[in-house]
Amino acid sequence: MSSIRKRKEALYAVDLAGAEWRKSSFSAGESDCVEVAALPGGIAVRDSKNTGLPALRYTATGWAAFCSGVVAGDL
Repeated sequence: MSSIRKRKEALYAVDLAGAEWRKSSFSAGESDCVEVAALPGGIAVRDSKNTGLPALRYTATGWAAFCSGVVAGDL
């Protein structure tokens, strides 16, 4: 099994019951936002309107690549 897959499985093994979720200060009370929570080695992302849905989880490297793509206008 690859190290990336192991790290991803470890992220999905983390219990999110005690996670500290936060929204961007740019959300300004809009209802179509995402919330993020820091995890050991990564981040979890969920829909703020449907918090009962499963959260997506990204490694720190994957999240950094996503954010770079957004800032660069690639996504």
